[in-house]
Amino acid sequence: MKINIASDHVKLGQAAGKTAGRLILEAIQRRGSANIILATGTSQFETLSQLINEKEIDWSKVVMFHLDEYIGLPITHRASFRKYLKERFLSKVSPLKAAYLIDGGNEVKAECDRLGNLIKQHPIDVALVGIGENGHLAFNDPPANFETDDPYITVNLDENCRKQQLGEGWFESIEEVPRQAISMSVSQILKSTHIVCSVPDKRKALAVKNTIEQKVTNLYPASILQSHKNCILFLDQHSASILNEERMHYHNEL
Repeated sequence: MKINIASDHVKLGQAAGKTAGRLILEAIQRRGSANIILATGTSQFETLSQLINEKEIDWSKVVMFHLDEYIGLPITHRASFRKYLKERFLSKVSPLKAAYLIDGGNEVKAECDRLGNLIKQHPIDVALVGIGENGHLAFNDPPANFETDDPYITVNLDENCRKQQLGEGWFESIEEVPRQAISMSVSQILKSTHIVCSVPDKRKALAVKNTIEQKVTNLYPASILQSHKNCILFLDQHSASILNEERMHYHNEL
């Protein structure tokens, strides 16, 4: 895992988006197509904005999967991740070769099986992910399941995760936040050739510290990124603000 620190969230997103764009281009040049994973949430706003502006990418050669979706939440709800990706990404680039979105309204096992079979046919070149305030990776809240090899699984959302979704403004009350979701598994994320992880904001500082400085454990799910040789963690000065000083030699200002 490599770590880069930008001065603010905008520069973080620019650096992460440019890096993701370069890696996608390299995959297309090498194999004629690229398979990617896109994350959602406020942490991805600037990264996706920059990725959209990477004009050299031929999106007709790109297949997209996404990380997670609430169970039972209609696509018309403002918190729907399908809605997010359609509005913030898919509508702003030329049509992709394919975009496989999670439908949380379908029968859950059938939907996990459908997506699992598809992603097994599309080895992932570049995964864009974030880290939750509770250290989750996708919706794999602590203690995360590190053992399953199923690409997509049903997960229960813990209270800290649900409070984060409320705090980010996606819901009007904690009661409205769903308690379950379909999530890409940790093992599936780690199969990606490259991982670009965007984590801005002070509220993520403790999760960042645990991700980098704790031993790898499912109690800090994102700590598993330490084991991935091609993961770059993009931080800003706020999310990196409580890292130990001896860690700073790993960091590069962008």
